Amino acid sequence: MKVVVVAGIPGSGSTTVLKGALVDLDYEHVNYGDVMLEIAQKRDIVQDRDSMRKLSPEVQKEVQREAAKSIRERAKQSNIIVDTHCTIKTPLGFLPGLPPWVLEELQPDQFVLVEADGDEILIRRISDTTRTRDMEKLQDINLHQQMNRSVAMAYAALTGATVQIIQNHDDQLDETVERMIETLK
Repeated sequence: MKVVVVAGIPGSGSTTVLKGALVDLDYEHVNYGDVMLEIAQKRDIVQDRDSMRKLSPEVQKEVQREAAKSIRERAKQSNIIVDTHCTIKTPLGFLPGLPPWVLEELQPDQFVLVEADGDEILIRRISDTTRTRDMEKLQDINLHQQMNRSVAMAYAALTGATVQIIQNHDDQLDETVERMIETLK
């Protein structure tokens, strides 16, 4: 079965674009963060999703490993889209979202990065009252996207997967969804 990793930094709109594209595609949508959250909540170490990134890197790594195993089991039955983040910004620095032990489990065929201009992301984050996010400067948002590109290419080098970048600009959701559908066919 095919495994595609779709990623974008918070506020890029990757999940919104993906949900629109999945209406016309035959993939099971698996949100990596949701799987990690379920595992962490079963362990009683977090209350909500936004507190996940504040866990120690060691604990995050353990939860990542368990989530990868769970997702890989699902990939035996159907095509999978793994909705995740290439990097996680923690108080101690950037943590790879898909370290080698995760990549070994998933063996993805493709990485798709969803990006937007930093100022668009900043406004989206400010407007989103459903999440509790740390405030970041525009330069921090741009750095995070640069880190994602670098890490996605490293992931591709380790797995033989390809990397596609899709721009998701304001007022262009329909066009962005169409680009995602074409990429995933």
